[in-house]
Amino acid sequence: MTQKSELGQLGEDIACEYLVDKGYKIIGRNIRKPWGELDIVAKCKDGALVFVEVKTLRCYSGQAIDQQLQPEDQLTKAKLYKLQKTASLYAGHYPGRVDSKKGWRIDLVAIIISRENCEIKHYENIAL
Repeated sequence: MTQKSELGQLGEDIACEYLVDKGYKIIGRNIRKPWGELDIVAKCKDGALVFVEVKTLRCYSGQAIDQQLQPEDQLTKAKLYKLQKTASLYAGHYPGRVDSKKGWRIDLVAIIISRENCEIKHYENIAL
C-alpha cells in the first residue's frame, strides 16, 4: 500500500468514527461500481442517504496549516460532477436505501492530520 493510499485509508477510518459519533449508520466504504467510486455511504439520523467524500492531508511539524493546501481544495469541480453522477446512479440502483421524504445528499469530510492532533471539518449537502 502506498503512503497516499494509507493516508486515505486513515482519513476514511477517522471520518467513519466521526460520523458514527454523530449518529450516522455506515452502510458501506470504498464502494466501487462500473460508474464510479464512493468513499463512504451512510444513513443520517434523519433518514437521508448520505454519500461522503473524504479528503485528507497530513500537516508536517513546523508547517502552519494556513500555509498549505487545504483538504477541501482537492475536491475539484470535475471530481464533484463525477461524484454527483456516481451518487445518483447508486441511488437509482438501490432505491430501497433512499427515504422518499429525505432523499440523498453529498457531504464532504475534510481532515488535516498532524503529529499533535486531527482537525475535522464536515460540510453537509455540498452539491446543491
